[in-house]
Order: sequence, then C-alpha cells, then structure tokens
Amino acid sequence: MSHFEKKLDGNTIFEGRVFSVEVDRVELENGKQSTREIVRHHGGACVAALDSEDRLYLVRQFRYAYGQELWELPAGKLEKGEDPFDAARRELEEEVGLVADRYVDLGELYPTVGYCSEVIYTWAATGLHATAQHLDEGEFLTVEPVPLQTAREMVLDGRIKDGKTVAAVLKIDALRRAGKL
Repeated sequence: MSHFEKKLDGNTIFEGRVFSVEVDRVELENGKQSTREIVRHHGGACVAALDSEDRLYLVRQFRYAYGQELWELPAGKLEKGEDPFDAARRELEEEVGLVADRYVDLGELYPTVGYCSEVIYTWAATGLHATAQHLDEGEFLTVEPVPLQTAREMVLDGRIKDGKTVAAVLKIDALRRAGKL
C-alpha cells in the first residue's frame, strides 16, 4: 500500500518574488487531520561543467541566509513555466561565461522534502567553449575551475556544503569512475 495525505483545504499566506507559502489542512492515511506548511517554489536548474582537464567550474557566492560565502555549481531559479534545460544553459553562460556541446541529464533533486516543493534539475556539461559572463544585477560571484578529485575531497571534508553541489559532484565522480561520463 502506498502512503498518502489528502488535501482538504488550504490558504496562501505569503506570495513573494521567489516563493509563496501555503498552509494546508490534510487528512492522513489513518483518517486523522493535520496541518502542512508548504513553501511553493518554481524550482531551479544546476550545471556541472566539466572541462577537458577534468575540472569542474564552481562559483563562490555569499549566501545571506547562512551569512557566509559558499562553494556551488552554477545554478539559478526557474521562471514560472520555464524549461529547466533552457535555464541550465542560460545559467552556465550567465554565471561562468561558458556554453557546452554536450549535456547529460543527472536527474532531479528534492532539496527540502519536509516543507518545500522545490525541484532542482541537474546536468553535466562537457565540450565547453568560452563566451562572456553576464551576471544579473546584484549578483556577485567568483568562478573557479577545480579539479574533479579536489571537488570530491571538498565535499567529503565539508568545504562544499550546498546540497545540489554535493549531490552533483558525487554523482559525476561516480559516473566518471564507471566510465559513463
């Protein structure tokens, strides 16, 4: 038997630029009722760009919610209705100044399953070519090519904390070791 929860009614209590917040009343599978607070998010796209020297292009960016600069793969939020693959290609060019000949779908990530609907779509990109970086207004970051082995070590020793980056680096490393990328 599959587990489930049935929405009985709900209310949007906040509508922002990046996400909205809903409070729903649900019926549980045992017939009892509970409340769910949900952050509704359009999702994001992430690209792990791997060059011919086996370097991943990471960015260092200050993240206000954590009060620190974090190491991340290039990524960005989706506009409502935007194709995730188009967003991934856009973010690679905007943030890093690269375009790619080949993309490999690394799948979807659900970063915060307890209360958020965000889905992050991830790709590996190879066959890289330089174009021009063009950051959004108010976006400040530093691009650093990092050897894949070093990126893996940064995940394992805790220097890389961002969930999408942790997952994508480890997945790319596993695919590379298996000869599938």
